Formats: sequence, C-alpha cells, structure tokens
Amino acid sequence: MIKHITITILSLFICGTIFSQVGGTDQYRDSLKYELVIAKNDTSRVLIMADLASAYNGFYPDTVNFYGKEALKLAERINFSRGKARALITLGLGVQLEGDYPKSFDYLYRGLKISEDRNYVLETAICYSSIGNAYWFLGDYTKAVDIAKKSQNIFKTILNRPGVREWMLFNVLLLGQSYLEYQLDSSYTYLYQYYAATMQDKFWHPVALYNLSDCLFRRGDHKSAFNYAREGIAGAIENGDNLTEAEACATISGFFNKIQERDSAIYYASEGLRAANSIAYGLGVYKNSKLLSEAYEQLNVKEALHFRKMYDSVNESMYGVKKVQDLQKTLAEEQHRQQQIQQEQIEKENRLKQYAFIGGLLVMVLIASILYRNNRQKQKVNKVLETTLTNLKSTQAQLIQSEKMASLGELTAGIAHEIQNPLNFVNNFSEVSNELIDEMKEEFIKGEREQGFAIADDIKQNLEKISHHGKRADAIVKGMLQHSQSGSGVKEPTDINALADEYLRLAYHGLRAKDKSFNATLKTDFQESMGDVNIVPRDIGRVLLNLCNNAFYAVAEKTQQFPAGYEPKVSVSSKRIGDKIEIRVKDNGNGIPPKVLDKIFQPFFTTKPTGQGTGLGLSLSYDIVKAHGGELKVETREGEGSEFIIQLPIV
Repeated sequence: MIKHITITILSLFICGTIFSQVGGTDQYRDSLKYELVIAKNDTSRVLIMADLASAYNGFYPDTVNFYGKEALKLAERINFSRGKARALITLGLGVQLEGDYPKSFDYLYRGLKISEDRNYVLETAICYSSIGNAYWFLGDYTKAVDIAKKSQNIFKTILNRPGVREWMLFNVLLLGQSYLEYQLDSSYTYLYQYYAATMQDKFWHPVALYNLSDCLFRRGDHKSAFNYAREGIAGAIENGDNLTEAEACATISGFFNKIQERDSAIYYASEGLRAANSIAYGLGVYKNSKLLSEAYEQLNVKEALHFRKMYDSVNESMYGVKKVQDLQKTLAEEQHRQQQIQQEQIEKENRLKQYAFIGGLLVMVLIASILYRNNRQKQKVNKVLETTLTNLKSTQAQLIQSEKMASLGELTAGIAHEIQNPLNFVNNFSEVSNELIDEMKEEFIKGEREQGFAIADDIKQNLEKISHHGKRADAIVKGMLQHSQSGSGVKEPTDINALADEYLRLAYHGLRAKDKSFNATLKTDFQESMGDVNIVPRDIGRVLLNLCNNAFYAVAEKTQQFPAGYEPKVSVSSKRIGDKIEIRVKDNGNGIPPKVLDKIFQPFFTTKPTGQGTGLGLSLSYDIVKAHGGELKVETREGEGSEFIIQLPIV
C-alpha cells in the first residue's frame, strides 16, 4: 500500500503556497504569526491560520492540527465557507502525512462538498488532487490517475491563479508514480517531465531525483538509478530535509535488497530510519523498519525480529481493523453523497418536465377559453386548434426522440469507457513519439547518427505499442459486436489442448498483473493425439477462463490464510473417454462448503466478498457447456480443494 510517501510530502509543502507566496521556513512562519496578531477581522485570521497550518506540515503535526482546527472552528462560527474549505484541505493533507487515510478522506470530501457547492474552482481542483493522492496510497492506481487528470483539467481553466503551476507539477508527479505500478513508459514520461521542471529548484529536485531513479531501476538501468538516488539523498541532507532523506534511503535500500547486497541495504535503511525517527515520521519508520527486517532475515534473526516488531507496531497503528472500517465507512458515505447528487439532478429534470407539461396545459386552457368566448369565429378557431394539435404532436415526437437519445447516450458512454483504456495508451505513446522525433532530428543535425538510430528504434517500439493497443480497441469493438449478435457462434475444429493451455496461462498472468507477489505451480496433463474437437472456441475459451480464474482465486485466498508451508497449485488435464473428451481444472484451495454446493451454478450466487464477483461466471459456463451438448460437474472436499469437470461430445 505504501511505497513512495514523498508525494504527500510534496502536497503538504505546496499547500503552504496555494494561498500565499512562500512557505515552510522559520522566517515565513514568524511573519504569519505577526500577521495573525495584527489581523483586523476574523476572515483574515481564518486564512492566516490555514496558511500557518500548511507552513508547519511535514515538521510539527501537532501544530498543524492546532492551527487547522482553530481555523476551522472560527470559520464555522462566522460561517465563512471558503475558510472552512481551506481549513479542511489543510487538515486532510496533514493527517495524510501521518497515515490516517480515513480521517484524510473525511476532511477532503467535506472540503470538496463545500468547494463544489460554492463553485470554488481552485479549492475544488486541489481537493481532487489530494483525493487522488490518497487513492494512490491505497494502491488504487487507475483511480489515482483518473482523479489526477480530472484535477489537472480543472487547473487548466485557472492557469493564471497563484499556486496553480505548483499543483499541476504535483499532479505530474502523482501521475508518474501511479503509472509506475503498471505502465513504465508513461511513468517515465511524467517523472522526467517533473525532473526537468525542478532542475533549478534546490529543495524539490532531490524529490524528482529519487523518484526518477525508482523508474529507471525498474526499466533495468541500474547504474543511472543508483546515481540519481545517491544524488537525491545528498541533496536532501544538504537541505536538512529529513522527510525526503528517509524516503530516498528507503528507495535505494530497496534496490540493494533486490540485487542481494544486504550490507548496503542495511546501511541505507538504517540512515532512513534515523532520519524518520528524528522527526517522528511514522511512514518513514514503517518503510525502513520493514526493509531492515527483510535485509537481516538471512544475516541476524534477532535483528530481523527486532525490526519486524517495530514494523508490525507501526503497521497496526496505521492499518488496523478499525482504520479499515473507518475508511470503508467514509468512502461509502461519499458514494452515497454522489448518488444523492445524481438523484437530485434527475428529480430536478423531472420537475422541469412537469412544469413544462403544466405550462403546456395552461396554454391549452387559455386557448380553449379564448376559443369558447369567440365561438362566432368558428373557422378561425378550428384553424388554431389544428395548429395547436400539430405543435403538440411535434412536441410529443421531440420528447420521445429525446428519451431515445438519452438512452443512446448512456450506451455510448458505456462503450467509450470500455475503449478509453487502450486509446489512452495510443495517445500517450503518440505524444512520446512526437517528442522522440524532434530529438532524433536534433541528433541527426548534430551528426550523432548512432544516437539518432537508437531514438528511431525507440519510436519503432512505440509505434508497435500503438498498433498493439489500437488492435486492443478494435478487439473490444469487435467483441461488443459479437455479443450483440444472436446465437452462440459457429463451431469449428479446435485443438482443445492448446486452447486449455492458452487460457490457463492467460488467467495466471492476469492475476499476476494485479498482484505481483502471487505465485502458483501450474501443471498440465494433456492426452496427445486426441484430434480436433468441433466447438465454438470463443465460448469454450470463456468457460476455461472462468474456471481457471476461480481456481487461482481459491489458492490465492488460501495463501493469505496459511502463508507458511502452503504451496498453491492449479492443474489442467484432458483425456478422451469413448465418444467424449474430458477437461479437468483442479486446485488445492479451500474447497466448496457442502451447504452451498448445490447453488454454485445458480445465476448471481457467489461466495466472493462484495464487489469481487457477480455470480454469473459459473452460471454462464454451465449454459455454454449445455449448449454444446456437454456437461459441467464439480468434485470438492472442504479444506483440500476443488475440481471442475467439463465433458464434451466429439462430433
């Protein structure tokens, strides 16, 4: 969950400059205190106390909490909405540094509600940026990217406002850190952009250095990564920035741990722990004590246990059951608030339609009254009525068309959501390729042909990725078209062994992409010379993917429950039995409880936690196998594992 905490540190220092010019120095804090003493009105006092809280962020949490709460209390007493929003933002960022994410979400969502209700554009953008940062800490990187981009788009509407450039740079860093977990090329683009933007900034450049070093290490450029990390540590020490020193030391210690250089890993983690303890920085203690425990594991069991206890203590204080429950409650409340906003919007639209209908009726009544009083002009009256009737029919047709367009809009939004992901990749690689072309031209102009051709190779790789993700988008569209067609597809001779092997590995690597720590033993036992089987490959492939996904879910769940001594295994086998072929998907997970065994093929029944399963996978698989004239069965023993059996006729 927690890997690179300096993103929050950056946001805390910047917060001191969103409403004022500079922040963080003793001289600046003293000037704010003086301004507070001579302030002539309460609104000024609120804003100054909010800035004071921001100026102490990253140094004295208690002082941040004191000034932030005093600002909020005074703002509420005088009903100063903007002051309340700013105080809530400061408090939300403050507790984010301490690792109290439930309270951070609570403060920030309250600030967001005030900002959106009052149309405070700057505060709204900052709230979204801070909320995206919190989602990054929770490991929801795609959510962090989406919210950071939303914040960035809002900032673009107020580019001339003070502090906007700093917050847009923060979003660049947040995007780079989020993409680091699943798209290294995009991560490098954003992190290098942040690196270049801070070249002349003595304080923030060390932050850029160690973040960029992490990306380079993952890309395999270990030499550059180590150089950047060491330079970042030296800069942080020179600045007296214990927060960045703790983070940078944790990063380089992690590098050394990965390449099995334990002594160096211990040295840097110890320095990071010292820096974190010097300012009571809980998250820095969390990371560096964990690294020390891992580094000492093979060298000194006593030391490893000591640091493991330290890590467990910090982990429990920040991520215990109570904190998780509070976080779920806060997020649920915000989701409910958003649903209420949508419901209110729908009700508002319905009221407008009702008012329009009533207005139309009143117009008709008025017309009827005029016609009644002027019955002598019968011909004119009839003409007016005909005109009115025509208009009403036209209005009715327009309303019907509007409803159709609204439905079409919802469908279009769904399709757009599905294809947006590959299109984002296409756009990102296109932008990077544009920049690389400019660089290539410069190298050729300089006569650096070798470097120019190297850049050309990079462009070629980007174009291949653009083609790959373009084909992904094309496949999504074709898949939607196929799903919209009637029937189950066309049967064709298929190598069932190759199909089963393909979907077993597809399911395994799919889970590995979500959880890199997950590992399992894969085993296949396919009978050779079975020949091709006449099936619909797409449909049977879907069945195999569902069964393999369930098997990996089962062993992953058991791994979390019994981490020591348990070896997760998933196997797929095939054989011919008379005029049928049999495919078996087996796992050594927890098995299926007997009391629910007769329900597993029912639609919408699932044993997974809320939000992790729809309960349709096995039901659809059962129907597909039945449509092929086959049978889907299960054998299971609770606590030992399950085995799903597909039997298909050889036609």
